[in-house]
Amino acid sequence: MTRDAIDRLTLFFSRQQTRQGLLARAALGRPAPGDAELCLRLACTAVRELRPDGSLRGAALPTIWRAHELLDLAAPVSAESTRQALQWVLQLQDKPGAYGEGCDRERHGRRVCGHYLGGFFAPAAPTERLAPVTLPNGKMYRAEPAARFALSCLALRAVLRGALDRPAVRRHLDSLTSLVEQWTAWGGYFPPDLILAVMHALAEAGAERRDVVRRLAVLAAEHQSEDGGWPNTDFFHALEALRAAGTEEARAATRRAVPFLLSRQRPDGTFGPTAQQERALIGLRALLWAEDVS
Repeated sequence: MTRDAIDRLTLFFSRQQTRQGLLARAALGRPAPGDAELCLRLACTAVRELRPDGSLRGAALPTIWRAHELLDLAAPVSAESTRQALQWVLQLQDKPGAYGEGCDRERHGRRVCGHYLGGFFAPAAPTERLAPVTLPNGKMYRAEPAARFALSCLALRAVLRGALDRPAVRRHLDSLTSLVEQWTAWGGYFPPDLILAVMHALAEAGAERRDVVRRLAVLAAEHQSEDGGWPNTDFFHALEALRAAGTEEARAATRRAVPFLLSRQRPDGTFGPTAQQERALIGLRALLWAEDVS
């Protein structure tokens, strides 16, 4: 059944002239003859849409994701523009509107205020309503603090992928690590989807945060449902974070999730209309990793 699922995804992605199609064919080891030219074309289009300041429409989430897309495309023409986009993202750190700023009695007691946290990115001004916001993987955050926290983790992943090591970036990593030290339950003040967002972000830091990532992967594995999913959690958000974690505990949890993933696959190989290609790519990568064929 797993091989059939991979075959359906292979057929689906064989005709996609998109970033997801490129990445899927690369993961399968089946690049199309024109993929090199397609990569360059997509990168050029992505670069042309950026403003001179490196942003996409001056908005945080589109610019953060555009940086991820350019890093995925890895085309030489995009190198300078990728740096400009990442520099635009970096200037959002520790600005008004970042998660953790300010303090009150409850937040101070939970160590989630400005006395304990730093380096977070501000995806919007404090007076601007951000939520609900949907990330490119289809995960929606409806609560304002959660939305700001999750977008900061997405931004942190981008600058880490871009190898931008700054004191504020280190503060963000240290802040996330200090939060993990408090987590023993799957949910509570920090819902599971934010725990997964932290695991994915810390995974981008490499060996330096490996032990913390492993701890979170164990926590996720311990709370996996019998059907392979997770309670109160976006399934594809979980699969994506586990693969980023890359630990044996994460791989074992992904293998247990395969039946649940297969039950959601449609005849065309995808998993529904929400973030269709992105979730199809997440599903394909999870299947390949679970089968250890990638």
